[in-house]
Amino acid sequence: MDRSYDKPLNVPALARVALTSEAHFIRTFKETFGETPHRYLQRRRLERAMALLRETERPVTEICLEVGFASLGSFSRTFTRVIGMSPTAYRQAWQTGAGTAGYVPTCVVMAWTRPSGSSQDSSFGEANRHGRP
Repeated sequence: MDRSYDKPLNVPALARVALTSEAHFIRTFKETFGETPHRYLQRRRLERAMALLRETERPVTEICLEVGFASLGSFSRTFTRVIGMSPTAYRQAWQTGAGTAGYVPTCVVMAWTRPSGSSQDSSFGEANRHGRP
């Protein structure tokens, strides 16, 4: 999924590779990573789109299609819901803010710009401070 984030999600094929049923694959994936395969893929696509918005001047529509979204409308709606601003606003904010602040290590940029849902959805199966997943 990380390598082919721009392709449509094929849960039946992923389940076959994992030698499980589709339902078991989805359930196990969510237990392991803290989100469904669809949401994981969506997050990977948004992370890549954010990098392209920061690093290139390519049109938003071109970026949308390159990262695997079928339409600009669904991309913009999803981006705005998850990131909190439109793709164009994100690019402008980056260029006027963090993008001009000098060198920032890639690992810091990735951590800072990683899309996140609620804290409950982002645990990736890790234990919380009370030792519970």
